[in-house]
Amino acid sequence: MNWKIDKAKEQFSELITAAEEEPQLIYEHNQLVAAVIEAEMFQEFLSWQQQRHQSSLADSFAQLRQLCIEEDYIFEVPSRQDRPNPFLES
Repeated sequence: MNWKIDKAKEQFSELITAAEEEPQLIYEHNQLVAAVIEAEMFQEFLSWQQQRHQSSLADSFAQLRQLCIEEDYIFEVPSRQDRPNPFLES
């Protein structure tokens, strides 16, 4: 069911009761501002969101740095060397 924000404030207990059956959408000036859902559905969403979260490359490097610190490992980067560049030679 759709609610205007003022009506949702006035009939809050009815809004909560209705949310047990289906999500309740709250609008202000014809724009969706909130949704009230049952707690179980919210818990399912949190579980889904956690499973869906994939670590980024930056997260992986942060974990690698932390492992290096914990293991007292120093990652040595070899010095740069010039290599032949055929575009410069032409």
